[in-house]
Amino acid sequence: MESATLAQQTESIRSFESTIRKCETALAQMTEKGANTALLEKRLNALKIGLAILENVWHEQPFDCSPQEIRESREVLSGLIPSIERSYAKSKDGSPQKTLLERRIKSVKLAIEAIDDYFDG
Repeated sequence: MESATLAQQTESIRSFESTIRKCETALAQMTEKGANTALLEKRLNALKIGLAILENVWHEQPFDCSPQEIRESREVLSGLIPSIERSYAKSKDGSPQKTLLERRIKSVKLAIEAIDDYFDG
């Protein structure tokens, strides 16, 4: 896996935590409204696994996921990148939103790389 500085590791973990909180809030709101939550639940699970993989690689924290769950998580995370990149392209240079999206893209790519290394190693 590409070596990440301590600052990049911290930013990536914070990015995942922030994204997970946003998804949990959205999930609660959608559940309250009776909307279909299957896709959001799948994304939320993938984000949690992505975070767990990074914390395992960088901080040796244990995680308990089946290989199938990890593979599915990788697929979902890979599918998120194009939409994040589109939002990034539309955001204004120097804006906090652009910085947030830049970090989100980087953290998701690092998680995918860690998942790939998990299966290759």
